[in-house]
Amino acid sequence: MIVLETERLVLRWFDIKDAPFILKLVNDPAWIQYIGDKRIKNLEDAKKYILNGPIDMYNKMGFGLYLVERKEDLTSLGMCGLIKRDSLEDVDIGFAFLKEFRSKGYGYESASAVIEYGVQKLGLKRIVAITTIDNIHSGKLLEKVGLKFEEIISDSGEDLKLFGYNAY
Repeated sequence: MIVLETERLVLRWFDIKDAPFILKLVNDPAWIQYIGDKRIKNLEDAKKYILNGPIDMYNKMGFGLYLVERKEDLTSLGMCGLIKRDSLEDVDIGFAFLKEFRSKGYGYESASAVIEYGVQKLGLKRIVAITTIDNIHSGKLLEKVGLKFEEIISDSGEDLKLFGYNAY
């Protein structure tokens, strides 16, 4: 299901058929460094990740992480969307792109659209994001789309930067 379209991008729900892309994305060195090793080593693992992650979130919350595709050729570039984590009070935005699609404005374009969607369509008053302390690029992108650094928090023993966007 298509959720959002921007000038260059389509953001849609993940489907089981996206397992080969997920397998590639979650094993990207930057994903492993900044998000963590999800231990997804084959297509079956990738299908389970899609079912137990994004699809489960769509069913429970009506939103989740979306596949980001280039509109002109439907090439899968990355993911961007909203997540409700048990460890955070507010809904947070997350994103990740394959190396060859970073620094081309896709992160900004998709994250801006997701924030607007969250506020205008879902009625969210606040959206947050978390990054590892050393993830400078994600922090800069979050600030560019309007989130502000708020504090260092601890999650499962790891220090993380918390960014926030207040819609009011």
